[in-house]
Amino acid sequence: MSDPSKFLYADRNLINNPLAQADWASKKLVWVPSERLGFEAGSVKEERGDEYMVELADSGKKIRVNKDDIQKMNPPKFSKVEDMAELTCLNEASVLHNLKERYYSGLIYTYSGLFCVVINPYKNLPIYSEEIVEMYKGKKKHEMPPHIYAITDISYRSMMQDREDQSILCTGESGAGKTENTKKVIQYLAHVASSHKNKKDQNSMVLSHGELEKQLLQANPILEAFGNAKTVKNDNSSRFGKFIRINFDVNGYIVGANIETYLLEKSRAIRQAREERTFHIFYYLLTGAGDKLRSELLLENYNNYRFLSNGNVTIPGQQDKDLFAETMDAMRIMSIPEDEQIGMLKVVSSVLQLGNMTFKKERHTDQASMPDNTTAQKVSHLMGMNVTDFTRAILSPRIKVGRDYVQKAQTQEQAEFAVEALAKATYERMFRWLVMRINKALDKTKRQGASFIGILDIAGFEIFELNSFEQLCINYTNEKLQQLFNHTMFILEQEEYQREGIEWSFIDFGLDLQPCIELIEKPASPPGILALLDEECWFPKATDKSFVEKVLQEQGTHPKFFKPKKLKDEADFSIYHYAGKVDYKADEWLMKNMDPLNDNVASLLNQSTDKFVSDLWKDVDRIVGLDKVSGMSEMPGAFKTRKGMFRTVGQLYKEQLSKLMATLRNTNPNFVRCIIPNHEKKAGKLDPQLVLDQLRCNGVLEGIRICRQGFPNRIVFQEFRQRYEILTPNAIPKGFMDGKQACVLMIKSLELDPNLYRIGQSKVFFRAGVLAHLEEERDMKITDIIITFQAWCRGYLARRAFAKRQQQLTAMKVIQRNCAAYLKLRNWQWWRLFTKVKPLLQVSRQEEEMHAKDEELHKVLEKQLYMQKQLQETEGQYKQIAAEKLALQEQLQAETELCAEAEEMRARLAARKQELEEILHDLEARVEEEDERASQLTGEKKKLQQNITDLEQQLDEEEAARQKLQLDKVTMEAKVKKFEEDVMVLDDQNNKLNKEKKMLEERIMEYTTNLTEEEEKSKSLQKLKTKHEAMLTDLEDRLRREEKQRQELEKNRRKLDGDFTEINDQIADLQAQVKELRAQLAKKEEELQAALLRIEEEAAQKNLAQKKIREMEAQLSDLQDDLEIERQARTKAEKHRRDLGEELEALKTELEDTLDSTAAQQELRTKRETEVAQLKKGLEDEARLHEQQMGDMRQKHNQAFDELNEQLEQAKRNKVSMEKAKQALESEKNELTIELQGLLQGKGDSEHRRKKAEAQVQELLLKNTESERQRLELADKSVKMQTELEHVCGQLNDVESKSIKATKDHSVLESQIQDVQEVLQEETRQKLSMSTRLRQMEDEQNSLREQLEEEEEAKRNVEKQLVMAQSQLAEFKKKLEQDSTCLESAEEGKKRLQRDLEGTHQRLEEKCSAYDKMEKTKTRLQQELDDMVIDHDQLRQTVTNLEKKQKKFDQMLAEEKNISARYAEERDRAEAEAREKETRTLSLTRELETLMDLKDEVDRNNKLLRAEMEDLVSSKDDVGKSVHELEKSKRSMDQQLEEMKTQLEELEDELQATEDAKLRLEVNMQAMKAQYERDLSGRDEMGEEKKRSLIKQVREMEMELEDERKQRSAAVAARKKLELDLKELEAGIDMANKHREEALKQLKKLQAQMKELIRELDDTRMSREEILAQSKESEKKLKGMEADMLQMQEEVAAAERAKRQAQLERDELQDEMNNQATKNAQIAEERRRLEARIAQLEEELEEEQCNTELVNDRLKKSMLQTDQMNVELTSERSSFQRVEGTRAQLERQNKELKLKLQELEGAVKSKYKANMAALEAKLAQLEEQLDIETRERQGATKLVRRTEKKLKELVLQVDDERRNTEQYKDQADKLNSRMKQLKRQLEESEEEAQRANAYRRKMQRELEDATESADAMTREVSTLKSKLRRGDLPFTMRRIVTRTGAESDEEAEPKTETPEPRPE
Repeated sequence: MSDPSKFLYADRNLINNPLAQADWASKKLVWVPSERLGFEAGSVKEERGDEYMVELADSGKKIRVNKDDIQKMNPPKFSKVEDMAELTCLNEASVLHNLKERYYSGLIYTYSGLFCVVINPYKNLPIYSEEIVEMYKGKKKHEMPPHIYAITDISYRSMMQDREDQSILCTGESGAGKTENTKKVIQYLAHVASSHKNKKDQNSMVLSHGELEKQLLQANPILEAFGNAKTVKNDNSSRFGKFIRINFDVNGYIVGANIETYLLEKSRAIRQAREERTFHIFYYLLTGAGDKLRSELLLENYNNYRFLSNGNVTIPGQQDKDLFAETMDAMRIMSIPEDEQIGMLKVVSSVLQLGNMTFKKERHTDQASMPDNTTAQKVSHLMGMNVTDFTRAILSPRIKVGRDYVQKAQTQEQAEFAVEALAKATYERMFRWLVMRINKALDKTKRQGASFIGILDIAGFEIFELNSFEQLCINYTNEKLQQLFNHTMFILEQEEYQREGIEWSFIDFGLDLQPCIELIEKPASPPGILALLDEECWFPKATDKSFVEKVLQEQGTHPKFFKPKKLKDEADFSIYHYAGKVDYKADEWLMKNMDPLNDNVASLLNQSTDKFVSDLWKDVDRIVGLDKVSGMSEMPGAFKTRKGMFRTVGQLYKEQLSKLMATLRNTNPNFVRCIIPNHEKKAGKLDPQLVLDQLRCNGVLEGIRICRQGFPNRIVFQEFRQRYEILTPNAIPKGFMDGKQACVLMIKSLELDPNLYRIGQSKVFFRAGVLAHLEEERDMKITDIIITFQAWCRGYLARRAFAKRQQQLTAMKVIQRNCAAYLKLRNWQWWRLFTKVKPLLQVSRQEEEMHAKDEELHKVLEKQLYMQKQLQETEGQYKQIAAEKLALQEQLQAETELCAEAEEMRARLAARKQELEEILHDLEARVEEEDERASQLTGEKKKLQQNITDLEQQLDEEEAARQKLQLDKVTMEAKVKKFEEDVMVLDDQNNKLNKEKKMLEERIMEYTTNLTEEEEKSKSLQKLKTKHEAMLTDLEDRLRREEKQRQELEKNRRKLDGDFTEINDQIADLQAQVKELRAQLAKKEEELQAALLRIEEEAAQKNLAQKKIREMEAQLSDLQDDLEIERQARTKAEKHRRDLGEELEALKTELEDTLDSTAAQQELRTKRETEVAQLKKGLEDEARLHEQQMGDMRQKHNQAFDELNEQLEQAKRNKVSMEKAKQALESEKNELTIELQGLLQGKGDSEHRRKKAEAQVQELLLKNTESERQRLELADKSVKMQTELEHVCGQLNDVESKSIKATKDHSVLESQIQDVQEVLQEETRQKLSMSTRLRQMEDEQNSLREQLEEEEEAKRNVEKQLVMAQSQLAEFKKKLEQDSTCLESAEEGKKRLQRDLEGTHQRLEEKCSAYDKMEKTKTRLQQELDDMVIDHDQLRQTVTNLEKKQKKFDQMLAEEKNISARYAEERDRAEAEAREKETRTLSLTRELETLMDLKDEVDRNNKLLRAEMEDLVSSKDDVGKSVHELEKSKRSMDQQLEEMKTQLEELEDELQATEDAKLRLEVNMQAMKAQYERDLSGRDEMGEEKKRSLIKQVREMEMELEDERKQRSAAVAARKKLELDLKELEAGIDMANKHREEALKQLKKLQAQMKELIRELDDTRMSREEILAQSKESEKKLKGMEADMLQMQEEVAAAERAKRQAQLERDELQDEMNNQATKNAQIAEERRRLEARIAQLEEELEEEQCNTELVNDRLKKSMLQTDQMNVELTSERSSFQRVEGTRAQLERQNKELKLKLQELEGAVKSKYKANMAALEAKLAQLEEQLDIETRERQGATKLVRRTEKKLKELVLQVDDERRNTEQYKDQADKLNSRMKQLKRQLEESEEEAQRANAYRRKMQRELEDATESADAMTREVSTLKSKLRRGDLPFTMRRIVTRTGAESDEEAEPKTETPEPRPE
């Protein structure tokens, strides 16, 4: 990975580590709380009640932890997860661990639901370059890793798409990175939405290219210079909050910006903490200013300024001088003029100079004085004031007392306070002016912003040891922001629940924070803290202490308010915020709230000669003056409030916050939470406790709490099924199933609590922790499967090694036998003679054979030339036919394309109709159901809430009264004691006071005289008062008039609001229509996805089938290896047999000398017969024993089944007992069923409609049956054609056999005929395919007509809807034009509506185009499906050829059902084989006897011939003539001898084969017995083990039930004891409180009764929950037992099936071995006979030349006739040979064909050895599915027609529809004409095919004539042979004839045997 990607992407290889997964699964890993690390990982070792023994993973230490303190750990799959909302275990530990892991691996961004959590890395990361910006541009949130760019891009794209204002809220502590992230947001938006990229030639604009973006980026450094400072936590901490509003136009380009600031920390300008700095601008100015500027601004050194508390504090890596230059450049870019820049810097310098002003106390008075006024002169010079006025205003300001102004001398503290307040106020006003100036620069463009993105950078929640007024304001804002987050988060969450159709009662989590917010901001009844603070500011004698007392008095009982109990507590009060308890100290809150200033100085600044300063102090009237403050502290009677003259800081901030929240509520918020990892500012270090505190304060944990209330974990159906289907193997039936149905079945079988999950439309929702539990079960299941798989593999390898050892043993025995035979023959003389004589045979006949071969070569060359000519002719014909075929294909393609287009139109319209109707029905049903549910739930909820509130109020009141009474009692006793002491003191004081009273009375007399004088003065004052009151009445009248005008304006505004709401309703209707269209598109997309999923599933099934084929091929390869081994053994046996044959020949030669050997052979034969009889008896005994063993095993099996049935019955009894307990619970369900009956009535209507739809479906079914009948007729015709072809092939085989006998030339002709047959077969196939296509095209034509009609109707309806929509739009436009005279706000709303409408139209057009594309793809898929159907028909044709093979499978299935019958059949077969072999031995002995007789005759003839040879030699006459004849006779005799020897060898081979077969049968029987016994023993052991495990489980269940009963009884006893104790205590309390009043007694009785009722309710609830839990657990266990039983039964059945399959495979292999042995023997015999026959034919060629000439003439005639049909015959012959050659391959490919058929017939998984009946059943299933689909389609069409009737009322434009229908009719006519042309062409092609068939039949008749002539020739040959036998020919010829006759007899036997080995 590249460097940036390391900080964005997590390494998934480390996450998906199987070792970690196994470790997590084996150990119960949990999180344990730790003081140092927050949480530590540990594994649970023991569970003891509520305590767990946990072993820590790092240290290995064992500790005991309470159950409630432990938090679950997520599986390793969720490590470093990008969105923490996906965590299955949502808790503090898992959130902290995930953030820690990601932070340590360099990933600082993490999602947490709607939050984006950012941890400060304290180093620069390469993830903010332009490449990264381009990488995130336009991408979705889930496609890219978490980043601030992703959040901004989402907000930008949603603003562009939805035209909705966006906001990004960045909160966090100081130093967490809020400001940096806001910079990155602005940087991203400036890059993405800059206007100069695309708009280059706009000279009308004031700004240059990209200047606005530059200014937006340069505004930040200016604000940082004046508003940021160095703190302990952060070197560049922003000490104010800001809301940056960036405006965009319609095209998404930036057109302006606006910045609002909040809570500037102005106190930092006058004092700073240790190691901290004031605002950056002070240091920039002092270091970066030049000499000229320093002299102009009167700047000094750092240490000379008192307001710079720590002097020159530098920041590492930061140069203040460079930054000063940058800020000045930024001001120039912001187009701030130089005079304003210098004015700002003067203000900064004056603030510093104000801190240097010093005051002293005068000696005799407290009055302050200024000893040195040089600093005052500097300040007045910089601010443009008079020095004397400035000093007078500070030292002795004028204060208004009544009407007059009085100069009041200030103390030193007051003067210093006034100077500091002045410094703070001037800096604050300068900062506000700067922000206003920046806003003015950013809003220069004349373009109007269509929407905006707001970026809020404000301080996060703060909790210090003691918190002041500023922290209250910050925490108040964070409460409001958290409320906004809670509201938006769960609104989005619950909207998704509604989209998915989940049952969910709406929860407003924003109300959880409302009490705390009301405690702070509530205006009255009772007033909140801010209202009380404002109220106290109006009272003259109010102090901070009085404010605290008032707060305690008003809000003391508030649940979120806490009053400190101890007097030592420094905090005045505490508030429970969402982040925790916060202590507040109310020191100087009144001063901070009023923010008083010296109004004399303010008026001087207002009248300043410097324009910049005077502009800053415009609003002097709004200032809180010193007269008010002094009145509060010193002058009680002089201060009188003037309401409305000034506003407090709290009021201003509250108004600012309300405006901010109003704007944020109107936007779509995005939340960014910044976190500081440590206080040391070190990279790669994370303090867990610090991060946890911030997570609480930032509301991340609050968001997780909200997530826990819902269903945070969600999985798509496909992923849930793919991952967890292993837990429910038998839940989902075979075949295709919808994802939702599959998930429902899976969850049912998993037996999850219904409260833990919800099933939506596309996802499954789970509560937190459920997925972790499923992951554990999945890991356990996978481990079990792998263990069993390993066991099977080991067993297979062991069995294979054992079989190999057995084969090696048999091979060694064969080798030993062959070696012994070789040692016997090695030194035998006859063997040596035979080996030497054998190569010398047939040497003299080579010349004759060469001549014959030359002649054959000449003939073959002539025939080759002739065949080449014929080939050229046939190739020309073939090219012509191919050209015609291509032309037909092109026509067909054109027609199919037209049909496809029509189908597309039809499918679109039909789909739209269906979707509209479905949506209407679904919405109506949902609305009704939800209304009923809502009404019921609201009623119940209100009742319950009322009851709960009443009870809670009563309890609270009673408890409060009790506590008050107890406190009153204590206080009263203390007061009584105090009063007694005070009485004593007062008596003494009374005496003193009486004396003083006399003195005072004398003084009173003096004062009365003074009072009279003052009363006269008061009368004059009263007159003035009356005048003032008259003035007040006038002002009140004016106020009333203004209020009336305001009311009238409000009425007008309400009218406009009403009109606006109506317009909004209309817009909502339009939006609803748009949503409906979007929903239709979404459904289409879902259907497409479903189709794609089906295709994927079919591909997966295909892959599985291919895997199975590969496995079967591997098995076949193993079997082939075994066959090769057996063949090798057989070759060795044949060699041994040949050796024995040679021994037999030697014995036969010895038989000539000794005749006694025959007797020995007879004795051997008798011995062998006795041995065979003994073997038969042994086989019968073994069969009997085997049957007895089978009977015993069956008895044992039945006993085991009976025992299992008894256990099942016991389990069922237990289940019945549990069901009785369930009935009480089901009674509650019955009440709910009564409510459901109302819904069922609504279903009745739908069922009535469904019946109507079924009637239409039946009509379509009739049509479907007719089409199926036609298809069956076609199939019958194809079968008949195939039978005719087979008959023709049989005839051709006969002709070939006869022609082979006739001549070799005839064989050449047959090869030509084969080529003709191939061509003919191809043409017949083409004809069949064309006929099927023709019928398909006819059916498609009919369907197209129907579809065209439906599409026309659908199009009419759609156009009607479009007309209605257009009419509605026109009406809306008219209304909008009428309302255009209203206010500007209504016009803006109208423009927005028009934009939205245009956007919706554009989207509709885009969606329609996308929909058309989807329809085209759908038609393509339909075409592919049609091609697949054609392939399916072809496969059906091939299936008919495989019927014979299927019959064999039927027999195999029958054999599987009856194993005992098969054994009996095998025994019968063995006996029959033994009998056949006995008969063969008898026939062989007879043949041996005949051969011996023939041998004797031959010997006699030899003797005679020898005698004649001697006579001839003795007689020397005619020697040369007779030598040739003698050699011929010698050769013939030698040939006869060789034939006799070969016959003897064959007989001996057969005898040896019978012996070998007998031995193999014995070995196989023994092996079968051993294997069967082992299998039975193994299965018995397995059954016993499973039985034991089931018994153990039952016992454990019983033990658990007993334990639960004991616990319940113990709990009941404890409860009774507690009740007795309570009663005793209550009695004691009653005895102690008898002396109290009767009211107290009644209250206590009521309290006791209420407590008892509550306890009883709790106990009943607990018992009920326990019973429910017990019943659920017992049901789960029972279901588990039943599932185990079913699995046991299935395993037993599977084992039996496997056993049967193995036995069948063994039998098949034995049959194949036997067949191959017989075939090999027959092939050897045929080879020998053919060799003899060839020799005979060569001798007979000379005799039959005359006959061949005649035959050649006839053949030439037939050749002339068969020239045209040669191509057809050769094609048929080649196809027949291919079929015969591929029959062996078809046996292997049978499974593949079955798999393909299953995929085409509904993906039905069946076993591969299914018979033809199973295939027909599958076809029937497919037909049923087609019927169901047709029914559904008919129902859909009915619904469409109904909607059409409804929509017909709204149709206005009929003319357009008629035109469209006429166009469609024209198209349909064109299509019909084209179809007719195609039909004509097809009819012509069929006529041509019929002519070709007639011509072929003629040729067949001529071939039959030729065969008859050939038969006549053979008869003539037979007559010649008979003549030769009678004796007409000489002796040599007679011998030859006898030999040929014998051979012909031998040939007759194979003729009868040849049809037998033909494979079926």
